[in-house]
This record gives sequence, C-alpha cells and structure tokens, in this order.
Amino acid sequence: MGSLEVSGMGMGCMDFSHGHGTPPPREESIRLMRLAHQLGCTIYDTADAYADGHNEILVGEALKPIRHEVCLTTKYNPELHPVTDPSKGTVEEQIEARLDASLKRLNTDYIDLYYMHRVTDDVPLDEVAGYMGKFIQKGKIRAWGMSRATVDHIRIAHAVTPLAAIQNEYSLMEREPEEGVLAACKERGIGFVPYMPLAAGFLTGKYKPGMVYKNDDAKRFAARFSDENIIKNQPILEILDQISKEKGCSYAQAAITWLLHKEDFIVPIPGMMSEEIIRSNMEIPNINFTADDMKRFDEALAKVTVYGKWDDSCIGKLKEALEEENYKLDV
Repeated sequence: MGSLEVSGMGMGCMDFSHGHGTPPPREESIRLMRLAHQLGCTIYDTADAYADGHNEILVGEALKPIRHEVCLTTKYNPELHPVTDPSKGTVEEQIEARLDASLKRLNTDYIDLYYMHRVTDDVPLDEVAGYMGKFIQKGKIRAWGMSRATVDHIRIAHAVTPLAAIQNEYSLMEREPEEGVLAACKERGIGFVPYMPLAAGFLTGKYKPGMVYKNDDAKRFAARFSDENIIKNQPILEILDQISKEKGCSYAQAAITWLLHKEDFIVPIPGMMSEEIIRSNMEIPNINFTADDMKRFDEALAKVTVYGKWDDSCIGKLKEALEEENYKLDV
C-alpha cells in the first residue's frame, strides 16, 4: 500500500468506541484487536474524531505490545475542528498540535499513516501536503493519506508529497470510487482503503424491516436502514445469496472478496466486534473469485438500483441524540 507493507485485510477500530452499536467491554475490545493480529492483521484504523479521542486511547493500549509489528493509522478532521483559528498559531502548527495529541493518546512516537479525514477548502491542499512532508521528515509519521478524496485532490496533493493511501467509502452499495479515484490511485501507486466495505453492515444480510436501533448506533438516523430502503435493496442481497452459496461462504465474505478482486492495491478495513467476525474476515483473502465470477457479479450489479446513501450527518444526529439521552460510553 504505497510505501507501506500491510496485510490484505485491515481492522476498522471505530466500532469499539462509537457509532455502530453497543461496543464490547474494554478488555474484550483489547483482546479482539490483539486476536486479529495473531490471525494475520497488520493494519489498524482509528481517528481523533472517534468518540473524541477515546478510540485512539483504546487502540493505543491494545496495540502497545505489538506496536512495531503493525501499521497504525489515524486521522485529523479539519471539518469538525478547523485548523484556521489564528489565535491558535499557524495552520501548520495547528495540524501538528493535532498530530501530537494523537501520538500522546496512542502512546507512540510515530504514526505509520496519517490521514486528512476530510478535505476542506479553507486551506489550500498543496499547503497541507507540504506540511505532511515536513512531519515525515521529522519522523512523526511514515506516510500520509486522505479520506473522502476526489481525483483532483489526489492529483494536487500527490504532486507535493506522495500519498500512500486514499480512504473512501467503497462497497457493493457505494461504487463511486470506480468513477476515477481507483484509476488515479493505480496510476500513481497509491493504496486504496475502502471504509464501510459492508455498507455499515447491510451486506451481511442480517438487517430486516421493523428492526429497532438503539443507543450508540448511527443506523437510527441512516436512510440506508429505513424499512423502505431495506426492502428496495433486497436485490443486492439476492446477488450475494447466489454467489455465497456457490463459494460456500457468508454474504460478508462474498462482498469483501469482490472488493479484493477489483484491484490488488485494495485493503478493506471492516469493523470486527466479535471473535466470530474476526476469524471469518481473516479467512477472506483465501477465497477465490474467477474472472467469470467477477463478470457475472458486475453484470448483476449493473441491473440493480441502490437506495439510501450513507450520509455523515447521521453521525452528527446520533451524537446530539446521545447527549439528550445522557448516554455514557461504558468501555
């Protein structure tokens, strides 16, 4: 993945703190992260915005015994917390302060891959890329990347400080990266990290109309999980049902295998909140789809209309609701 060598499957760690249902207890979360490494996972993804730093602290504790055996990635989010307040110093100083805070929470002296969580237009992107180059020279980060990036973002940023990875949503239900971003990554030797490769869990097939989502679960406010859209999106699950039966695997395994067979520089980072899911996910690189499998898969998908895009606003609505409900993170 760019200049970094990582496993074919990564672990998205946000779920251990916030956003996708009640997380496991703290000690169990730590055990699960370490178990994933024992089974071959070497790339872990977090961000300073996940539960306001809680996730970085948790991930740092879990990975401390194996820190130098893994690729640790985190992000700063200039959309939620801008870096343009003159009273807090220069933009470079503010980004570096965010980086330093992440290093402290993660209890490490370097980050393998540091992402710009959202690309904003309040600071020229080439300037941000230049700052990242300085952080690399200082040894605080080994490489950098961007999340939610476009082809133009990639072109501008990579010309200043080469990118190691782009992290955008990509799954059977969100195929926008195929409209140029994947090609831009391939052309430049940049890795691609799909977040929500299972469409926030929809592609597991376990969500049915009438289900009620409670507590710290963004599906409470996500259009993708309305009863109407769950019903409308059943054709996608019917495709997964057919291919999973042919290959003797689960819906989730089939959906992520499809991603892995799209390009050899793709490294998905699904959330994994149970031992069963971790063991299942770490088997995925051993599943083989032939060129004919992929052709039939894509031809079937081309006939399907997807209803209900994932909108980040559902996370904001969830946070507001949790404050009103006085919900406390108990991990």
